[in-house]
Amino acid sequence: MTPVNETPIDAEEGEPGVAAPAELHYFGVRHHGPGCARSLLRALESLRPDCVLIEGPPEADGLVADVLAADMQPPVALLTHGVDEPGRAVYHPFAEFSPEWQALRWAASAGATVRFIDLPVAMGLALEKQTETEAESESESESDAAETAAEAAAAAAAAAAAAQAEDPKGDTEPAKDPAAQTQPAATPDPDRREDPLDWLARAAGYADGEAWWNHMVEERGDGEQLFAAIEEAMLAVRSELPDDDRLSPQRLHREALREAHMRQCIRAARKEGFQRIAIICGAWHLGGLKAEVTVKADQTLLKGLAKLKVTSTWVPWTYRHLAWQSGYGAGIQSPGWYEHLWRSSLDPRSRAIGWLARVARLMRDRDLDCSSAHLIEAARLADTLAALRQRPAPGLEELHEATRTVMTLGDDAVLGFIRDALIIGDRLGQVPASVPKVPLQKDLEQFQKSLRLKPEATQKTLDLDLRQPNDLARSHLLHRLSLLGVSWGELARVGRSSRGTFHEVWTLQWEPGFAVRLIEASRYGQTVAAAATAVVAERCGAATALADLAELVDQVLLADLPQAVAVAAQALQDHAAVTGDANQLMTALPPLANVFRYGNVRQTDATLVGQVFDGLVVRAAIGLPLVGRSIDDAAAEQLRQELLAAHAAIRLRDPGRQEEPARQWQRAIRHLAASGGVHELLQGVATRLMLDDGVLAADEAAQALSLHLSSGAEPLKAAAWLDGFLNRNAVVLLHHDGVWPLVDQWLAELSEEHFVRVLPLVRRTFSAFEAGERRDLGARAARKGPCAGQPVAAIWDESRAVRPLPLLRQLLGVTP
Repeated sequence: MTPVNETPIDAEEGEPGVAAPAELHYFGVRHHGPGCARSLLRALESLRPDCVLIEGPPEADGLVADVLAADMQPPVALLTHGVDEPGRAVYHPFAEFSPEWQALRWAASAGATVRFIDLPVAMGLALEKQTETEAESESESESDAAETAAEAAAAAAAAAAAAQAEDPKGDTEPAKDPAAQTQPAATPDPDRREDPLDWLARAAGYADGEAWWNHMVEERGDGEQLFAAIEEAMLAVRSELPDDDRLSPQRLHREALREAHMRQCIRAARKEGFQRIAIICGAWHLGGLKAEVTVKADQTLLKGLAKLKVTSTWVPWTYRHLAWQSGYGAGIQSPGWYEHLWRSSLDPRSRAIGWLARVARLMRDRDLDCSSAHLIEAARLADTLAALRQRPAPGLEELHEATRTVMTLGDDAVLGFIRDALIIGDRLGQVPASVPKVPLQKDLEQFQKSLRLKPEATQKTLDLDLRQPNDLARSHLLHRLSLLGVSWGELARVGRSSRGTFHEVWTLQWEPGFAVRLIEASRYGQTVAAAATAVVAERCGAATALADLAELVDQVLLADLPQAVAVAAQALQDHAAVTGDANQLMTALPPLANVFRYGNVRQTDATLVGQVFDGLVVRAAIGLPLVGRSIDDAAAEQLRQELLAAHAAIRLRDPGRQEEPARQWQRAIRHLAASGGVHELLQGVATRLMLDDGVLAADEAAQALSLHLSSGAEPLKAAAWLDGFLNRNAVVLLHHDGVWPLVDQWLAELSEEHFVRVLPLVRRTFSAFEAGERRDLGARAARKGPCAGQPVAAIWDESRAVRPLPLLRQLLGVTP
């Protein structure tokens, strides 16, 4: 039987030596340990306590009954957050194999009183806020002190210079820099470890505390006597490694507060008359809870602590976030392995074979070779490794090494997905619908149910056909959540664009932290649509750049928020009215043009956006000829990219250039190409755009090419113009008879000095061509002569050409 603390934790003042009738039974556990959980259940069944005290948030006492709900499936977490500041939140995760979880379920089913006894989260968050405030004040003070010191140093330097000028011999001793006299910080002791278990592990010959604890505790089933051994070990280590040697002062103070509050809760339970009290806490706290500390000392320590208003609820959790790699302080390395230990037989041989069978099943599911012979040899190797290491049975380390050697042949890629799928695991918990939730969460859950979008911890690819109503509604929901900062889905890139006309591919992965973001966003509205609309209005008020507002309009259109579209479009118009910068105006055009790419597939009314777009085009056209003057090469390259993107957006809006804004833009492009003082790269780009649009005749383009590549032109400027004209593709060189001889003649007439100077720029231009284009250019240079023969009149049967049009309209989602 677990030892009973026969001596009271302490006596009330005025009653020294009076023993309370209650029996205190301490169970030091490791959070999320299956061996501890199994042994704890045996101990509780034997002891049958009437009161169970568990290290956890007291604010969640009212949620304990939910652990027995049929639809409560761990891993889950208690989320406690500030009411006024939802961003201040604390999670307390539980897995199926967590000792605390099993204690909660046992107490709830046995009818025993169960309470959480850790320091209230309300106090912890208040302390955190106070620490942040003090750190900000100290930072401001240090900044002011640094400014004062700098001013003093400058004054001292000036005085020393004046003294030196008066005393040429320099007898005045220069002022010493206080920073130069600062002693270097002491080097930390390399033997000092953050995890006390590492000390026991090194003494036993293990590499780290995790491996030692696994083999000695979690992979065994020693029952009640296990806790006596854990207590003895932890008390010994704590006496040799006090907290003040390894923790910061702030952390040390917080730990003292936690243990003081837990002692007070134990005293309160004894006063209520419980006969058998089970205290379940982290093993390291055993020394603090059993220490001889008076009531007055604990009351003094806890007196006057500030509190924040908080609330608690259950939220789903994942094994990935239970792992220590996620940053969770009490995390474990292998949640999936611990689940296997909890669910599998206590027979070590059966447990090892079961694990290897799961590895084999996973490999076969991925079409990887794994036969029965592989399993047999891997099991033999694991047994041999355990025997060589003088261990009673193979553990995870031996099984993993056997898997690497026999089953995967050292393939790190295969070992990687075995680690992710089995050792860590991809399980996502579930909580009952009855747990407290904000209306925004309930609205999202309703959408998830109606749209058949189940949250999953693993990455999942979702291919949406926007012509289908359900897929279109899914797209709207994912875009609305993105506006709220809940990045459940990320829009994947398909081909050369992140969006097709009626096709979206999303990568979905649910994160437990989204629960806090939804709570934070609930202040904007009670539904996803209302909250997203309010967020857009707030972002519009804070935005200062036209490009940001244009991108926001695009996001709102994709999210199907009509009210938000009106707000964002008006904000964009207001900013554009006072902006004369053509660069900003051009960068705002591509995001707005996306609505015209989708057409009627998204069932979006683009009228309002079209009016805003046309106004931006007119303003950009007015300022375009001026922005290309007196700029360097880097600025010209940046402006080239913006010009091409804006031109493509305008063509998307008005392909036939029938509207007045498009015609004004064409006039601006022509002016840019012909204006003196404009950077040659931009002149070349403008000429090429006019040629591609059919605005500039072929003979006019050849004339412009001849002018800019003439022998009188400065070679570097000519090369820059050619770079812009070719526009990083070789189509015009391959298929325009007039361009090839002019370029050829210009290169042939360059002197050796000029050729060396322009060679890097020309090589950069040609290096942007596709491999096939460069191959065709080589063939064209070897062939000589014109690019093609005489044009042949096309034979065109219009009646046959219109036959596929109905099918094309259906595929593209375009109405006649």
